[in-house]
Amino acid sequence: MQANISIDSTDARILTVLSADSRRSYAEVAAEVGLSTAAVHERVKKMAERGVIERFALRVDPDRVGLRFTAFVAIRHDASAHCRDVAPRLRELPEMLELHSVAGEYDFLAKIRTTHARALEEVLYKIKSIPGVARTTSTVVLNTEFEDRPLQLPDDREH
Repeated sequence: MQANISIDSTDARILTVLSADSRRSYAEVAAEVGLSTAAVHERVKKMAERGVIERFALRVDPDRVGLRFTAFVAIRHDASAHCRDVAPRLRELPEMLELHSVAGEYDFLAKIRTTHARALEEVLYKIKSIPGVARTTSTVVLNTEFEDRPLQLPDDREH
């Protein structure tokens, strides 16, 4: 686990603005947070160097590109395997958008998007063929109310 990196309230405001829309120009962000464009640019650069900002990403509407079928798959490994052995193999599956190591009955929780139920079935066959995978349980998403919500950054009083 990585150490916490402290950010001040100005950095938090910049991150909040960019999290909502990372295409905003530095001039627009500067006007919103009350800094110069150069100051915002420098702060963003420093946060990227420190790893606070991991990357700027493009969000594609999965429905519009035919990936209308979403499922969460709980994965359990068998007693002979270790999470560190199974996770890299799961990471190789392009349909797997997220993979979380979790506590409880299962060892992993994965988010998978496919074109239809039959495609999910094929992904499940691939998962079950990975050495060390003992069991999966799938939950199919009927509707997504929201996802990719920007992080709620802690208030300065919480530091």
